[in-house]
Amino acid sequence: MNALDTQARRRLAGLLTKFGLSLEAGDTPCSNWIDGELRAGEQDSITLINPATGGELIAYRDAGADLLEWAVAAATRAQAEWMALTASERGRRMNAAVRRLEGYEEDLAQLESVVAGKPIRDCRGEVAKVREMFEYYAGWCDKQHGEVIPVPTSHLNYVRHVPFGVVGQITPWNAPMFTCAWQLAPAIAAGNGVVLKPSELTPFSSLAIARLLESGGLPKGLINIVNGLGPTTGAALTSHDGIGKLVFVGSPASGRLIAEAGARRLVPSVLELGGKSANIVFSDARLDDAVAGAQAAVFAAAGQSCVAGSRLLIQREVFDAVVERVARAASQIAVGLPEDEATRMGPLQNARQFERVSGMIERAAAAGARVVTGGGRPEDLPPGADGYYLAPTVIADVDETMEIACEEVFGPVLVALPFDDEADAIRLANATRFGLAGAVWTQDPARAHRVAGQLRAGTVWINSYKAINVMSPFGGFRDSGFGRSSGLDGLREYSVPQSVWVETGREASVAMGYGDGRE
Repeated sequence: MNALDTQARRRLAGLLTKFGLSLEAGDTPCSNWIDGELRAGEQDSITLINPATGGELIAYRDAGADLLEWAVAAATRAQAEWMALTASERGRRMNAAVRRLEGYEEDLAQLESVVAGKPIRDCRGEVAKVREMFEYYAGWCDKQHGEVIPVPTSHLNYVRHVPFGVVGQITPWNAPMFTCAWQLAPAIAAGNGVVLKPSELTPFSSLAIARLLESGGLPKGLINIVNGLGPTTGAALTSHDGIGKLVFVGSPASGRLIAEAGARRLVPSVLELGGKSANIVFSDARLDDAVAGAQAAVFAAAGQSCVAGSRLLIQREVFDAVVERVARAASQIAVGLPEDEATRMGPLQNARQFERVSGMIERAAAAGARVVTGGGRPEDLPPGADGYYLAPTVIADVDETMEIACEEVFGPVLVALPFDDEADAIRLANATRFGLAGAVWTQDPARAHRVAGQLRAGTVWINSYKAINVMSPFGGFRDSGFGRSSGLDGLREYSVPQSVWVETGREASVAMGYGDGRE
């Protein structure tokens, strides 16, 4: 049993109070925002652990099916109110709503840092992304133009984009605040109401954002946050008849369950799942840039990123030199407590993930792989850093069929594999069930575009990595999911094309023999 982390608990309680997330008797926080009200869960207690210290943070109650029912009803009513506004007014209200975050940026970052275990410097960047997303999609509210189809009849045929009604969203523990805004903004810009369930491990930042946004002028009940476990609250969400579309960010295993739940009701889904992205370094690349890019690709967020460049494919002529340089740089990354401004990499978010990643490293070593650096807990951690820390790890001498080379690790682990030529690099890069991202490092522009065009990945970078913006579509193939987030493509995921036919002829068209009763 984990000991109580008194200091972190006090810090968390203070942050919750700043967002009006008051504690009930017994220090149990209200963990749901439904129809403009804070509500405590009604099911079993869920205990949060501080990833940085391993101590107990706080406990809250699982929402359960009854609260989910209320949330869907609230979203249904608010969605009708929202769509009664003009498109321009919806855009103005979205812009006004996101301005309510002003003055709370540092508190949001601190809240995310303490619960998710992410370095505070990273969390500040994610708060900025929240505003960027809402401002971008607010601009789309009055620009979702339809089109007129020149059909070969006397009809005027036009197409408009209509919302699903209420969408259900489930977001992960690795980037709860970022993915909350990533999905909320296009959903309401397209005219939907939302019921969103964050991971049970990171419940509070989404709650705080929703409350702030609604106080900025969004209809009460348009955004509802329900917190709880997947088999209880999550299952109630995915099976509810009032949910018109499901959107999930997380693991392939959970994504299959979400898609199956939607399929049983003939409800579409968008799945943003895992990755095993290939970061390809050719011998003519600017190696200083490639080495820096390889670090950022996998060690940011302690490797807990779906787009992590966890497979570093290096042309054989420079393989040893690049591996040595990446390993040396990895060993110098500042690992420490998330609240420390000097920290560049924090802990893994939870014990289960720590054990999973540690086990994969151990099995790789046992199978003959060479751990060049890292592989265990970092040395010289600061006092109190007793949580789920793994040192930045580089592994070489890996067979491409090993588990560590094939399966998503979701931790600070980089696998280096050599390749001989362009064809070999493409073969290795595509030898995976995943297809989320990849990168090519070369000074040959023709090769760069040629290789990028053959990578089976939803996002490809050339001489860069992790350049992601709300304006550009994001998503994958195969076990990385389907559908797209962000950009116009992400907005379109939240609406359905409706074809409208208007007869303009002096006499109505008669089809299939009907109309015999015309006088």
